[in-house]
Amino acid sequence: MSLGGLRDSGMASCGPAKDGKEQGLCFPEKCTTQGEIWSMANEAQKVGTIHFPFPFTPYSIQEDFMAELYRVLEAGKIGIFESPTGTGKSLSLICGALSWLRDFEQKKREEEARLLETGTGPLHDEKDESLCLSSPCEGAAATPRPAGEPAWVTQFVQKKEERDLVDRLKAEQARRKQREERLQQLQHRAQFKYAAKRLRQEEEETENLLRLSREMLETGPGAERPEQLESGEEELVLAEYESDEEKKAASGVDEDEDDLEEEHVTKIYYCSRTHSQLAQFVHEVKKSPFGKDVRLVSLGSRQNLCVNEDVKSLGSVQLINDRCVDMQRSRHEKKKGAEEEKPKRRRQEKQAACPFYNHEQMGLLRDEALAEVKDIEQLLALGKEARACPYYGSRLAIPAAQLVVLPYQMLLHAATRQAAGIRLQEQVVIIDEAHNLIDTITGMHSVEVSGCQLCQAHSQLLQYMERYGKRLKAKNLMYLKQILYLLEKFVAVLGGNIKQNPNTQSLSQTGTELKTINDFLFQSQIDNINLFKVQRYCEKSMISRKLFGFTERYGAVLSSREQPKLAGFQQFLQSLQPRTTEAPAAPADESQASAPRPASPLMHIEGFLAALTTANQDGRVILSRQGSLSQSTLKFLLLNPAVHFAQVVKECRAVVIAGGTMQPVSDFRQQLLACAGVEAERVVEFSCGHVIPPDNILPLVICSGISNQPLEFTFQKRELPQMMDEAGRILCNLCSVVPGGVVCFFPSYEYLRQVHAHWEKGGLLGRLAARKKIFQEPKSTHQVEQVLLAYSRCIQACGQERGRVTGALLLSVVGGKMSEGINFSDNLGRCVVMVGMPFPNIRSPELQEKMAYLDQTLPRAPGQAPPGKNLVENLCMKAVNQSIGRAIRHQKDFASIVLLDQRYARPPVLAKLPAWIRARVEVKATFGPAIAAVQKFHREKSASS
Repeated sequence: MSLGGLRDSGMASCGPAKDGKEQGLCFPEKCTTQGEIWSMANEAQKVGTIHFPFPFTPYSIQEDFMAELYRVLEAGKIGIFESPTGTGKSLSLICGALSWLRDFEQKKREEEARLLETGTGPLHDEKDESLCLSSPCEGAAATPRPAGEPAWVTQFVQKKEERDLVDRLKAEQARRKQREERLQQLQHRAQFKYAAKRLRQEEEETENLLRLSREMLETGPGAERPEQLESGEEELVLAEYESDEEKKAASGVDEDEDDLEEEHVTKIYYCSRTHSQLAQFVHEVKKSPFGKDVRLVSLGSRQNLCVNEDVKSLGSVQLINDRCVDMQRSRHEKKKGAEEEKPKRRRQEKQAACPFYNHEQMGLLRDEALAEVKDIEQLLALGKEARACPYYGSRLAIPAAQLVVLPYQMLLHAATRQAAGIRLQEQVVIIDEAHNLIDTITGMHSVEVSGCQLCQAHSQLLQYMERYGKRLKAKNLMYLKQILYLLEKFVAVLGGNIKQNPNTQSLSQTGTELKTINDFLFQSQIDNINLFKVQRYCEKSMISRKLFGFTERYGAVLSSREQPKLAGFQQFLQSLQPRTTEAPAAPADESQASAPRPASPLMHIEGFLAALTTANQDGRVILSRQGSLSQSTLKFLLLNPAVHFAQVVKECRAVVIAGGTMQPVSDFRQQLLACAGVEAERVVEFSCGHVIPPDNILPLVICSGISNQPLEFTFQKRELPQMMDEAGRILCNLCSVVPGGVVCFFPSYEYLRQVHAHWEKGGLLGRLAARKKIFQEPKSTHQVEQVLLAYSRCIQACGQERGRVTGALLLSVVGGKMSEGINFSDNLGRCVVMVGMPFPNIRSPELQEKMAYLDQTLPRAPGQAPPGKNLVENLCMKAVNQSIGRAIRHQKDFASIVLLDQRYARPPVLAKLPAWIRARVEVKATFGPAIAAVQKFHREKSASS
């Protein structure tokens, strides 16, 4: 059933959607009346003339959110939506977007029905004709006519255009039948081609036999021959390589098969950062009034969706991807080899194909996935049960799906998007949790390689060529020598020697150097090499996968029959392994056997080569020369993330960027949208308030401490003893009046360590511990859950005992593990304290280059700071907003927010706080009135709760 069945028409809608039917997919029959749908929700909310089904009576801010979202999608705009955590953002996105899709599909069906009716019968008078609703018809209706043209000419042209539309619609409906006929023709053509190919094969075999006999006579019995390969070693040898241009020139095959690709219905792509966030979104869709009717498919990486245990056990994402692609290639080569019966293809047949890659079973999995909403875990279970690959099966469901749920990387990375079969033309994209969207795009396309990795890859590749060089064709040898040359030059530009051990090489010149891409290519003396072709070769030949198999075979366990040079190679590889300080032994359940195996260093270097193909003005290369070559690095820094986002906004009908905290919005407007060529008129901003009553939050800016010491925790002043003492005394007073949990954020781990040591030495830590049990954010990720659990249990126990210790104090770091994705609701976070302003390291070469780039690229508004300086302040305030938003999580929650730095009182800084916090901020010049306000606030709220 399509989403059109949810319209307020009072009519039942039975059976699968028309779009699904046209795709030939098997959906279970569904029959849902309007009354049954509304029984799922208390009430259909009507905003203006739009009906929004909702599982309960929505808040007014949710109604406003859905209405504005609907308008953005209808008008084809770019929307920046901010809805604080706890306001039901996910449900508003679901009901608002799917309501638009429901109406869009209904309008399209009505238009098709009207056009078919007018096309089969007499044309109506133009007075009775309504405007078409789809984009082609809109273009026809809007065709300008010359001024003063007779009415009968205008009427004739309009009717002719409508008849043309009817003809196109009929042609579209007949397309499926034509494709079936074309498929039969292609099958007959394939049989004819196969017969012709067999004749050519016989001629080739004869010529090969003659050539082979001549070679044997020429070489003689004493000639050197390639060494006999061991069992399983054939798959490590590179196959003969042909570039795309050579393949096209040699084959000349028509591309009729492409016409058989399924048509994509209008859909919504929803993406978020993590698989857990996506699973939560799918769960919300299930609970919504659309849950039983929407065709939804969840996409994921091979690492998350693979059901082949042999492949999944590889651990590394890159290794899993390469092995999967290799197995599919093996399957295709088997088929090709079976058809052509060429003896030279025999060595590929030893590579096993994946048993889960079965088209018939994957088709069944696709139908099951579309018939009922399923998350990643359910898709995995279905794949195991049906013995079908969920990774490829879910891709098959994309064309007919109405809602596609996928992670950031799959949508924002062009190559991944293309490989997954994602088409964005005239579709809707919703990017949730988008507060770090710019950083995500930048991080995805920035890559760093070390001198150790460069030397390791060079040594592995050299040994590979020595082992298999006599079996490789000239094209392979040419590209391998080019890669070796590139690696040698990369090491040389760092000041090292590729032939020596990088761990023992000391560099004469140290420091950081920053280059444009072109300058780096010239300095490295590699400007004469076509990096695009090298990158394509690495991708098609899968050399890094072959190299990994080779090093796994000979780098760890050597056969006694191997030559001594391979034993030396093994020792050298072991010397190149990164050295780490000894750590305590891991528990038995965290053995090294479960750790993912490291990928080949060449896999990482391939990413660096791809980055070097970026336009010169959009990136920089940072040469970081440390004490030894192994510690030195080459890093590609992407300066313009908009270059990768431009294609998304260009192709899509509408794009929605949503998050709980989107302030400051100027970064999205300038760095992402303006640089991507989006007109300012197309961008719409929407920020809603919080569901809590205004008096449930007390945000304070405290400008001076207890001793009237001005609070300004700049990098130069924050380590002064009096500043650390002032912060400790303020925290002691707050812990005395705030019940439950207090979360205090510091700018960095190092500063937290310094403050903690100073308080411990001066006795302040003991005074704090008398009121609250102290917990500290761990640096290790696996310890976070343990600390949070202990923190939560302590607060719960203190609330029951009502002793002198009234709760717990959690010392955290801005941008750390506690500042995002963790809820400090109710007693877990009655007060959030921010010590200083967490500005990024202004001395960082990357940040300095980014600031200089923005100053040169973006216009400077009159009376405002330069774009580069704005960037630094925006990065700081984004981190602050993410941290202080941890406390308020639902409608009845309450908390105080204390900002300890007088710089927060500046109007430009206040303007970058979320609107729902900014409206309630009180600036306190001295500490006395501030602590009195906090005490009164918590006394009143605790009494009423």
